[in-house]
Amino acid sequence: MYAPLISRLNDLLLTTDRKQRLRITRSLMAANVFIACCFLQIYAWWVGYMEAEDVKRLCSVILVNIVVWYLVLRTGLNMRFEDPAMTLPQILSALTIIVGAFSVTGPVHGSTMMLLALVLVFGIFNMKQKGAIVAGSYTVVLMGIAILIKIRTDPVNYPFKLEIAHFVLTAAIVPTISGLAAQLSSLRSKLQAQKDELANALVRIQVLATRDELTGLFNRRHMIEVLGQHRKRLERSGHHRFCLALLDIDHFKRINDTYGHAVGDEVLRNFSKVVQSGLRDTDVLARWGGEEFLVLLNDTSPELANVGLERARMLLADATLVPSLPDLKPTFSAGLTAYNMAEALDICIERADRALYKAKDGGRNCTVIRMSAISGEVTDKTASPSSQESGALQK
Repeated sequence: MYAPLISRLNDLLLTTDRKQRLRITRSLMAANVFIACCFLQIYAWWVGYMEAEDVKRLCSVILVNIVVWYLVLRTGLNMRFEDPAMTLPQILSALTIIVGAFSVTGPVHGSTMMLLALVLVFGIFNMKQKGAIVAGSYTVVLMGIAILIKIRTDPVNYPFKLEIAHFVLTAAIVPTISGLAAQLSSLRSKLQAQKDELANALVRIQVLATRDELTGLFNRRHMIEVLGQHRKRLERSGHHRFCLALLDIDHFKRINDTYGHAVGDEVLRNFSKVVQSGLRDTDVLARWGGEEFLVLLNDTSPELANVGLERARMLLADATLVPSLPDLKPTFSAGLTAYNMAEALDICIERADRALYKAKDGGRNCTVIRMSAISGEVTDKTASPSSQESGALQK
């Protein structure tokens, strides 16, 4: 009954952002140290070791400190800084307040020293190495100054021999904690670097597993998976139709033999870019093997699908695939067909392949659409007239 109300209250106080929520929670947990310091002062006043005005003054500073840091985190002002948790500033302010409490708690001032270590422990997992050194040095120096002042101004409650022991204890414990924080920071950085390397390696492996290294397109294996997903979608909805087209760069072997494989690779890379630019965002172009490419044309009929292929053909005619060979104007032949839900994918691909070979036999630089009826009959249609290839590939 009260769970939704408590949840809304937590969202209001701690925000819904997971990281900000964690930062605020940690800050409020650290505030318990300040609250303990307030109770210590109240006890010292109760037993007659502190003046009421000193208690009020220091407790007010503590409460203001808690509220200020809460507002900084809750309003998101902390996001403007390199360290959104603002670990070091919070720790320095806490250390300053605790040293202040050490200076006014009189006979019970020694009990505040354990709070110094506790505050440093709160930041031990978040502070970077530099921050740990700064916090440790600041604590030792500030405590040393406070001890010197109190030895001279209040020797009764801060006797020289006792305060020397306090300072030695501080100088021994605080650098140890800071050193541990620095080591943890270094270890955390190494672990993060290893994590990033593993993540990058995983991305590279995924790219190698799904992408063709030369063109950056989907490779044959991943394209088969993509086709399988589209087939399942079609089976579920019954309305998601698609077409497949096999493209082959005309006389690509002649390009390799005449200009070398480096030029051939450049042709493949730029050919894929030009053809991709002529297709819709929902269409998928993959390198099927060698100079062959497979196109999945989504939610369309063969006639409309061919519009994209012809647009790619026109872009290709105007493009310069190899800047050093501006007259090299490769063309492509294509076999296009629609997928029939009652058939296997490999049958549809084979039908597109046969249409491709018919386009080659028909003079190249054209698209043959092969229609298949459920009865098994096929009809072919040459969607674009064969045209003589230009440039260095002219017959």
